[in-house]
Amino acid sequence: MTLAEIRALEEARYILKTGCTVRACAAVFGVGKSTVHSDVTKRLQRLDEDLYSDVAKILGNNLAERHIRGGESTRRRYRG
Repeated sequence: MTLAEIRALEEARYILKTGCTVRACAAVFGVGKSTVHSDVTKRLQRLDEDLYSDVAKILGNNLAERHIRGGESTRRRYRG
């Protein structure tokens, strides 16, 4: 197993455990958002279909809630 495949599995387990966003996962693992996204979509699907399915649900939920998090951030910024 390559280092990239090991990293993809570790990132997927972390996302599953914490429910974090791709951006937060990238910060923890010290890689870019694109790398995490590629790992947990392309690589993970080849490595572990069940884990991929679970992580895809979390990422879908994060995508659906993105506009809410953005609104909260803006509110905090201008509230002072």
